[in-house]
Amino acid sequence: MNRVQHKFNRVQSGLNRVQSSSTDADTPLDELEEAFFSYLAVERNSSERTLANYSYAIACFREWADEPFPGWQSLTSNHFKDYLFDIMKADEWSRATIRLHFAALRSFYKFLCRRRDFPHNPVADIQLPKAEKKLPIVLTQKQVLELIELPLKITHPKQAPHWMPYRDVAILELFYSSGIRLSELAALEVRDLDQQRESIRVMGKGNKQRLCPVGTPAMEAIIAYREHAEVLSGPLFISKLRKGMTPRAISNLFKKYHQHSDIPVDVSPHKLRHSFATHLLDCGADLRSVQAMLGHASLSTTQIYTHVSVARMKEVYEEAHPRA
Repeated sequence: MNRVQHKFNRVQSGLNRVQSSSTDADTPLDELEEAFFSYLAVERNSSERTLANYSYAIACFREWADEPFPGWQSLTSNHFKDYLFDIMKADEWSRATIRLHFAALRSFYKFLCRRRDFPHNPVADIQLPKAEKKLPIVLTQKQVLELIELPLKITHPKQAPHWMPYRDVAILELFYSSGIRLSELAALEVRDLDQQRESIRVMGKGNKQRLCPVGTPAMEAIIAYREHAEVLSGPLFISKLRKGMTPRAISNLFKKYHQHSDIPVDVSPHKLRHSFATHLLDCGADLRSVQAMLGHASLSTTQIYTHVSVARMKEVYEEAHPRA
């Protein structure tokens, strides 16, 4: 079995688990769906998360359509209009979730039109609800510093490794210093670190590789952690069993330290990513550079942080200017 086929088999087993656990339907993927997910995994090199989201979206529609399922070629735009009406009426999903589900269905039909000669895409012209414009929550520089300092200030359980506080400081520093995603940090290996150039090699969405600069405080924290934990190769951040940390374990680390802080909002890896981008723009960084560091494919995704910066400037102005 070649490497690509092995990857697809592993991904497919994960998709089956998602489908069976996330809906009441026990409908196996049909031949067209199998071909679509094979195309995404092998040709498009889509992430496991994308495959899982798309599988769930298709499974939800199949469940809504009831038995007997008429077949993908028999469906019309009216079926999908009715589906949209029902899920909007149920009011259980956010607009972002609805748009994601329809993006999956639209992508599926694009594939069917191009590869299986379907005459038309019944999802193409469905008018979806506009995306909600929510500004990301950003921590202040003072709050970020408070969070980063906590691991070396609080008392840890006796059974915790002596190097754990140094590891946690390094994780928090790196998130804020580089703006990388949770999945990207969890996947880091020692070989991805370049101490001389103060940078890390990151594998982002769609398996796109990029180099991210790392600030001196973060690099010093990583060096201190590696010395205390004697991490020479393999996963960069390890658990007490000396295995690579999972994304869930890293997320739990944030919850743990938030309980010891005075920060009024929940903290997470993504909030440090938001804070990284916003603080860069606050200090004059150009949008294209921030886009490259975040690994955004589209500049429009990065532009949300300009709105945050403007909003923060207005707050400062209104608080400080005598005639605001």
